[in-house]
Amino acid sequence: MSNSKPVLRLDVVTIFPEYLDPLRHALLGKAIEQGILSVGVHDLRDWATGNHKSVDAPPLGGGPGMVMKPEVWGPALDDIAAGRTGTELDSAAKHRNDKLRHDDVANVAPRPYESPVAGDDASKPLLLVPTPAGKPFTQADARAWSREEHIVFACGRYEGIDQRVFEDAKQRYRVREVSIGDYVLIGGEVAVLVIAEAVTRLIPGVLGNTESHEEDSFSDGLLEGPSYTKPRVWRGIEAPEVLTSGDHKKVDAWRREQSLKRTRAVRPELLEQVELSEEDRFMLDSREVVSVFEVGGQRVVAKQLRRALKQAGYRAETIERNETTLTVKGRTALSLEDATQAVADALPKGTQWSGYTAG
Repeated sequence: MSNSKPVLRLDVVTIFPEYLDPLRHALLGKAIEQGILSVGVHDLRDWATGNHKSVDAPPLGGGPGMVMKPEVWGPALDDIAAGRTGTELDSAAKHRNDKLRHDDVANVAPRPYESPVAGDDASKPLLLVPTPAGKPFTQADARAWSREEHIVFACGRYEGIDQRVFEDAKQRYRVREVSIGDYVLIGGEVAVLVIAEAVTRLIPGVLGNTESHEEDSFSDGLLEGPSYTKPRVWRGIEAPEVLTSGDHKKVDAWRREQSLKRTRAVRPELLEQVELSEEDRFMLDSREVVSVFEVGGQRVVAKQLRRALKQAGYRAETIERNETTLTVKGRTALSLEDATQAVADALPKGTQWSGYTAG
C-alpha cells in the first residue's frame, strides 16, 4: 500500500460492520492496495450505553417500528468528523501491480470529472444517508462524488435515523439523503456498497482503461447498447455482422443506434433529457425498407439515385439492378407510400415505372 494520502477516504457507520466486507474485494480492494482508496468501518454500538447497547427507541407520536437514537448517532458523527478512523479495511487478496494497464501503455493522462458543485464548502466531509426518502442517486452524482476527498455513510435501520441528527450534522458535514431506487431495503449497507463502487470506479487509476467508464450507460445520458465478444457464432446465434466489418465508423454508428433504441425501449424518459442530433432522430425514427421497381430498360445511375434519395430522407444502403428490376434497400422514417414516391422522384425524368416499398 502507498504511504501517500489516498484520493478518497470512506467512513461507514453501521450496526453490522461485517456487511461492508465486499469493499475489500475486486477493484475496490485493489484501489485500497494501491493507496487510491481507504475505508474505515465504525460499529455504531461503540457509542451506545447500557447493558444492551441499544441504538433505537419507539417513534414519538406512536406508530410501528423503531427509530435510531440521536444520542448515539450524534457522538458517532462528531468523532468521525474529528478524525476517528475505525476499523481499517485492507484488500481481501493481493493483486498483481507489475503489469502495465491500457492507460499506462497508451500514455493516457488522468481525466478526472468536474469538481463538486460550486458553492459547497469542500472543507466539510460529505455525509451520505441512504434512505428511500432521499434524492435518486444518478451517474452524475457518481461523477461529482468521485472528486470528493472524504465521504461518510450513515447506515440506518428500522424506521430510520432521528431527523435531528442530520440537522445537527450540517455544522460539520455537507449532508445528502440519497436513494438508490424506489424500493425499501432492510438497511443502508447495500446502498453503501452500490454507491461506493459507482463512485470509486470513476477515480483515475482504479480502472485500467479510462474509456471503460467514459462510454458507460448514463455517461452521455443514454443506456449502453448490447455487447458481444468471440466467437462470431455461438449456439447458432450470430453477433451483428457490422462488429466484425473492421469499419470503425460503421461500428460507432451502430453502437449509437443501439444505445438510442435501448434507451427508448427501457427508459424513454431519459431521451427527454438528452440533446439529440438530427442523426440521432433519424436512427430512432427510421426503419429498414426495401423498394422494388420495374423500370424497363431505363439507365439508372446508382450514385445519383442514392444522393437524391438521401435528400428526400431515404438512405439507400444497397442499390441493385437485375435486367428491368431495380431493388433499393435502406432506411427511412417516411411512410411506405412516401418512400415509394421518393424513389420514383429520384429516377431519371421520363422513366416509366411500377413499384412498391415494403418494411
